[in-house]
Amino acid sequence: MEGSLGGTREMGMVDRVMQTDKPSNWNLPNVLTSLRILFIPVFAWLVLSERWWWAFGLFVALMITDKLDGDIARARGLITDFGKIADPIADKALMITALVTLNIASSLPVWVTVVIVARELGITVWRMWMLRRGLVVPASKGGKVKTVLQSLAVGLYLCPLPAWADTPVFVVMLLAVAVTVVTGVQYLVDAGKANK
Repeated sequence: MEGSLGGTREMGMVDRVMQTDKPSNWNLPNVLTSLRILFIPVFAWLVLSERWWWAFGLFVALMITDKLDGDIARARGLITDFGKIADPIADKALMITALVTLNIASSLPVWVTVVIVARELGITVWRMWMLRRGLVVPASKGGKVKTVLQSLAVGLYLCPLPAWADTPVFVVMLLAVAVTVVTGVQYLVDAGKANK
């Protein structure tokens, strides 16, 4: 009887330890993600006010927090459900805001924003649909290259560069658009093969 009670106590302690081991949503990575979301309206105002260097600096800072929150979460075991949802939302919200405000305040063609936003939202909805079917679609290497190119292209557009740089900057954006479309198609092709 005593052994049984002891075993019960031990099981209870194990359960409590396991519950305690689950990381709290109040951690550094989630704070960085939340700050990124909160500063998006400030970034939009800077772009629309054509305060280009300030907008560029804030954009770079926000992209650095995107890198940091993921690295810290993985290194310290602080991955949470909130982070899984909020981080990609923050990323897409920042990129879409950057593109739309550049359409308004700069020379970025509207079709560039339409293509990138359609791909990003389309793949996001598709991944959520796949998740409901029990299939997790991980980020690909191509997807990471896409993110880097998009960030580089937006950063170049935010910089008040001389007129001669307009064409090279637009070429970088075209490359980002091309990789965005190709990686989106690749996701669908790979998923089709996996379902066979």
